[in-house]
Amino acid sequence: MPRSLSSVFVLICAVAVANAFADEHMKPTVADLAWMTGSWSGAMGEETTLEENWIHPVDGSIASLVRATGGGTTSMVELIIIEEEQDTLVLRIQQWNPGFSPRTPNPQKMILASLEENTVSFKATEEGGMSSLTYTRKDDSFTITVETPAGKFNIPLSRMK
Repeated sequence: MPRSLSSVFVLICAVAVANAFADEHMKPTVADLAWMTGSWSGAMGEETTLEENWIHPVDGSIASLVRATGGGTTSMVELIIIEEEQDTLVLRIQQWNPGFSPRTPNPQKMILASLEENTVSFKATEEGGMSSLTYTRKDDSFTITVETPAGKFNIPLSRMK
């Protein structure tokens, strides 16, 4: 094989290996969401406190137990699970009223819309209570941005001590 042809072959192989390596490392994983881990709390309205408790990502999933309390009662419990599926991240969210009565028959499904440093956004794949959810962390502040058909609002939370 002439030297110039073998050089081209080596270059093509190097580019193919680099592209495969880059593609593999560009797939989002739940490990990319480790910054969400922790217990967060804040006011949601005048009389309600929202708590989010994110556990460490393990084996393709990260999850949060959420509770809304106020006025001497728990008004809502919510489970959020984010899983690795088909080279992306999928969020499923389900809420319950007191007495563990589900607010909807099935969880709402959302798919990854964007992932940046300490910010992740999910967009609904079907109609439901929320159009999108965004989580952002800056130091000991954790902000949830909720978009519904009626509008968009932020829920600012702080690290629980």
